[in-house]
Amino acid sequence: QLQLVESGGGLVQPGGSLRLSCVASGFSFDSYVMGWFRQAPGKVREGASCISLDGGTTYYTDDVKGRFTISRDNAKNTVYLYMDNLKPEDTGTYYCAAARYFNSRPMCHSPPLSASWGQGTQVTVSS
Repeated sequence: QLQLVESGGGLVQPGGSLRLSCVASGFSFDSYVMGWFRQAPGKVREGASCISLDGGTTYYTDDVKGRFTISRDNAKNTVYLYMDNLKPEDTGTYYCAAARYFNSRPMCHSPPLSASWGQGTQVTVSS
């Protein structure tokens, strides 16, 4: 029942910006911690940013802190990732994830096997 659909990826030059969106359906959105993860070519999937149920607490991994901003609009069942000052190493597939009974920090570092995932959206940062 739980479905997550990402959008907003694309090709952008270094230093540029993108906004990713993840629209959720089929579950009680405000009961789930949400997060954005990314997987670069040839690399394992890593957490980027995660957010608490009501959006009051956010967490960013070191590689994106200061450049990315996560937010959620529970009325729209949507979580966003605003990405600024993009670097070539930000290139990869970005996935939205949802999980219950987690806080934002552990969500980003070790999402549970029970987490639900979207199909991903491709972000390419290149000149």
